[in-house]
Amino acid sequence: MMHICLENRTEETVKIYFEKANTPGIKAMLPQKAQTVEEALADYKKTLLPDADSYGKTIVVNGIYIGDIWCYCINVNEEPNAMLSYCIFEQAYWSRGIATQAVAMFLKEIHAKYRLGTIGAFTYSENSASIRVLEKNGFALMAEFSEDGKSSKYLQYTY
Repeated sequence: MMHICLENRTEETVKIYFEKANTPGIKAMLPQKAQTVEEALADYKKTLLPDADSYGKTIVVNGIYIGDIWCYCINVNEEPNAMLSYCIFEQAYWSRGIATQAVAMFLKEIHAKYRLGTIGAFTYSENSASIRVLEKNGFALMAEFSEDGKSSKYLQYTY
């Protein structure tokens, strides 16, 4: 049986995430904002500030750190109120329902913490697994578009 939980990020998990998510397979599906581990650590430290507009957790299965989930652009006066992103960097845990459960847990947590009404998510159109995760959690397709030659989708969740 899998025990899935969301835990607090630390400088150590930020370093691990940066290294693991910086592989060609993951970068092809999830572009990384930070170009260096120092940038990733600086971004993480901003999330600890009282007025932070992003918030994240680690995804842990049976005590093993396998990925991250976060929201960014948090602003209850904007539509959507935040954007969601997640990544399971350990491929052995793909297609096992973990991301679906982690997203469900995280949506509850951020709703309680920030009183969000809506949350959006972008994904590449070819990333069918991510689209399924979002749809299983009640996200609805709002738009399809092409950016830098890549077909993408925007989905949104309403609480």
